Amino acid sequence: MSTSSQGLEGIKAGESAICTVGLEGIGLNYRGYGIDELAEHSTFEEVAYLLIHGALPTRDELAIYRRKLAGMRDLPGGVKIILEQIPEDAHPMDVLRTAVSALGTLEPEDESHNEKDIADRLIACMPSILMYWYHFHKNQTVPKLNTGEDSIAGHFLHLLHGQAPDEMMKRCLDVSLILYAEHEFNASTFAARVTAATLADFHGAITSAIATLRGPLHGGANEMAMELIQEFSSVEDAEKGIRALLAKKAKIMGFGHRVYTTCDPRSDIIKGWSNKLSYDKGDKVLFAVSEVIEKVMWDEKKLFPNLDFFSASAYHFCAIPTPMFTPIFVFARTAGWAAHVIEQRSNNRLIRPLSDYTGPAHRPYVPIEERGQ
Repeated sequence: MSTSSQGLEGIKAGESAICTVGLEGIGLNYRGYGIDELAEHSTFEEVAYLLIHGALPTRDELAIYRRKLAGMRDLPGGVKIILEQIPEDAHPMDVLRTAVSALGTLEPEDESHNEKDIADRLIACMPSILMYWYHFHKNQTVPKLNTGEDSIAGHFLHLLHGQAPDEMMKRCLDVSLILYAEHEFNASTFAARVTAATLADFHGAITSAIATLRGPLHGGANEMAMELIQEFSSVEDAEKGIRALLAKKAKIMGFGHRVYTTCDPRSDIIKGWSNKLSYDKGDKVLFAVSEVIEKVMWDEKKLFPNLDFFSASAYHFCAIPTPMFTPIFVFARTAGWAAHVIEQRSNNRLIRPLSDYTGPAHRPYVPIEERGQ
């Protein structure tokens, strides 16, 4: 007997050793390690290594891994030409999707490009893709893609701002990448696994994931949260405005979660970083507005902020343009997507669910001459 569920809610679609989300309504673990400890003590490069290679690296392994990623940041000329042709007003997510697909044709998966090397290559070059396109069109310059930074966070911020990044901003972004790196069978990860299950190439699976994350019901909530927060000039305006939106039954992005039932374990971590940066930047409004929105949403709807909500203000304090918020999600989640593609391939079965048919019963074909005018 088959079980039907709209959106596959509550359906277990496979097994995975990579991540647990929301056990008993709370908690997030990567290969058994709690997100709190990883965010406090680890780095994104350590977490990427953990997800893709299955264990936390030793000190020497991490140093080698950092050097490997740093050596993979440049882009082939063909990708640069494509990035130069993409319009300036394109969405950055479309830029990443197109470039990853193109990279798969220029550096195809074969014996010289194995799956873990491709995973590392994509993690390393995602910021370079976005920043090459951004600076070519916005500033009419071609940026040097080897910044000398030893982290993905530092590399991106250095490329974005044209100088070595502030240490607090760099650590905030590094923690954010850890928090976004993996989240079980979410929509984009499942899309990557479905694609991988057909024995498609690695780049094709990641392209599927990026295209899925592009949809506003999966990615983009942090961008919309930032737009909402910036509408209010004071906590009084924010409280009044959010209550008015709720009265109109408007959807407030960045709140609630499909799996977590009482809180998002990542939210307080990034909220703490937003608070630190708010103080450091002398902010008197933005963080306070964010907090009052959080309070009203809990008081009125019993909805808690998810990772996206306070990520918005944290990224803003790092002087990151709002349209780049979701691409940062891609920088991080590429590690999780890659781990799932590798895992799917290791014990593959074509993913082919059933559906409940709701159309008409069988009916006889009527020849066209008998159907009237």
